[in-house]
Amino acid sequence: MRGGWSSVEAESSRDRRRSKERFQMSWFMRLALRLCWWTIHLVFSIYQFGAHLLQVFESYSISVGLSESYRNVPLHNLRHLAVVVDSDEARNTVKVKQLLLWLSNIGVKSLMLYDLEGVLKKSLDGDSSSFINGMTSVPHQNKMTVELLSFADNKGGLAKAASFLCSKYLKEELASCDRQDFRITETEISDALNIVGCGGLDPDLLLVYGPVRCHLGFPAWRIRYTEIVHMGPLKSMKYGAILKAFFEFSKKQQNYGT
Repeated sequence: MRGGWSSVEAESSRDRRRSKERFQMSWFMRLALRLCWWTIHLVFSIYQFGAHLLQVFESYSISVGLSESYRNVPLHNLRHLAVVVDSDEARNTVKVKQLLLWLSNIGVKSLMLYDLEGVLKKSLDGDSSSFINGMTSVPHQNKMTVELLSFADNKGGLAKAASFLCSKYLKEELASCDRQDFRITETEISDALNIVGCGGLDPDLLLVYGPVRCHLGFPAWRIRYTEIVHMGPLKSMKYGAILKAFFEFSKKQQNYGT
């Protein structure tokens, strides 16, 4: 019996030793993984901070005219500009009006201003054009036209266009003796949107001010060939960043196909 108990105790002791070794190894592994994560996070944070400082310095140098390349930004390719603003940030009317003034002073002639919830429509409707054209600091500047859009224009426009096309083809089918396979083309959709008053100009460049890198529901049929640039939050918008975006856009070669 004693020999049996001894072997049991020895085996139990070995199990405890193995469990302790596994626990220590697991603890070291967790510590190593945490140190690795902290190191990666620290390196990434330093990189982001450095990139932000570089961006701020570059924007400042462009704003004060230290960079000669940005002093006379060509706008011949920028016929129509669109700006998307996050709805929460769109409530900052002072920042929005400052942005409009900058764009007007740079020389933008046609602007589409969009936010998802229609905040800009409520706060600027009837006021944006008078504000810009009354306060622009550039002499003899042509007026900048501003079109205010929201998600309601997107969803409602599609519904109206679909209703128009359905009624059109239903009438044609009833008037025809033979059943036909009606196929709707892109041109017909564009024509339908224009007929119901939800078409409009296609912007060449779209600037997005907000926390996410997407167009936040801007009418998709109007940005088929549009260059999209994320500008960061509106509260930290920079004049130099706008000039840089326009300059980079002026160097792009767009091929629309056939």
